[in-house]
Amino acid sequence: MTRIHDMGGRYGDGAVKPDAPEEPVFPQEWHGRALALTLAAGALGRWNIDASRHVRECLPPADYARFGYYEKWLGGLANILVAQGIVSADEIAAGRALGPADDSLRNRRLAAEKVVPVLRSGGPSSRPVDTAPRFAIGARVTTHPIAGNQAISGGHTRLPAYAAGKTGTVVLHHGGHVLPDSNAHFGGEAPEHLYSVSFAAGDLWQHAESPADEVCLDLWDSYLTPA
Repeated sequence: MTRIHDMGGRYGDGAVKPDAPEEPVFPQEWHGRALALTLAAGALGRWNIDASRHVRECLPPADYARFGYYEKWLGGLANILVAQGIVSADEIAAGRALGPADDSLRNRRLAAEKVVPVLRSGGPSSRPVDTAPRFAIGARVTTHPIAGNQAISGGHTRLPAYAAGKTGTVVLHHGGHVLPDSNAHFGGEAPEHLYSVSFAAGDLWQHAESPADEVCLDLWDSYLTPA
């Protein structure tokens, strides 16, 4: 069973409407503040990008469906701050600290002068892998029949439901990268080979509007078996 966030290719949600070229980066002022708060909290070092994605996926379905993009960010951030013991649920509700600050976090704060360098540095996930890649460019591969975390029931994965049990062609090999399925649950980075796999739209969806269109997905080695 997939969660509500796994929406790719689902019927009934309406057309995808790209932003107009003149659309501002942050349509509302608080959107930028939500991004800043998320980055600043992440700099505390208590979680990683995969864990932050997973907490957003774990929002109650009714909230996920009605929240806008940055509302999902704030909802996930509030939950992970409480889960990590950085703030309490009462402090979230009050909108202010109700006790002394944790001195161990002071040296981790993201000072204003560090924001631009941190953003420019990005967050590369490439890591060395001791084993040779199993799949060469041009290899035909099939994804797992169920789009789920293989180790943790209901856990994070980057295999979308619409691509589960489908066969495609390896078109790129990206080397070793952190495995989100492990990293999101603080089980270690567990790097694996990462591939770009091309699928024909007609192989993914029964009624694809353009069956010959190509859909490329970045998929980890453990998601794949030889076709």
